[in-house]
Amino acid sequence: MSIPTITIDQVPADLPAGVTLIDVREPVEWAHGHAPDAVHIPMNEIPERIAEIPQDGQVLVVCKVGGRSGQVVGYLVQNGYDAVNIDGGMLEWQAAGRPMVADAGEPTVF
Repeated sequence: MSIPTITIDQVPADLPAGVTLIDVREPVEWAHGHAPDAVHIPMNEIPERIAEIPQDGQVLVVCKVGGRSGQVVGYLVQNGYDAVNIDGGMLEWQAAGRPMVADAGEPTVF
């Protein structure tokens, strides 16, 4: 199965209505820095928390570089979601100068 993928420059600066950004990194990674509009659901929690992911729009999935998010996109697509992997993950997000927030201190990708 081919994983639907986009690059960071294809992600709208302001997410349109109906588009959800899911960050599947671990809690420590999330705490160091994440996209302001992201919803945090660690990869290993996706199966039990899938009901929290809207089915009526597109779901963008991000991790640190794109490996974990690619696996999650595959799982979501198999379950009927319009899901897309963000290639390069949060490293590319940060490199592109996209906004980030952190639980404490200066946001960075951990």
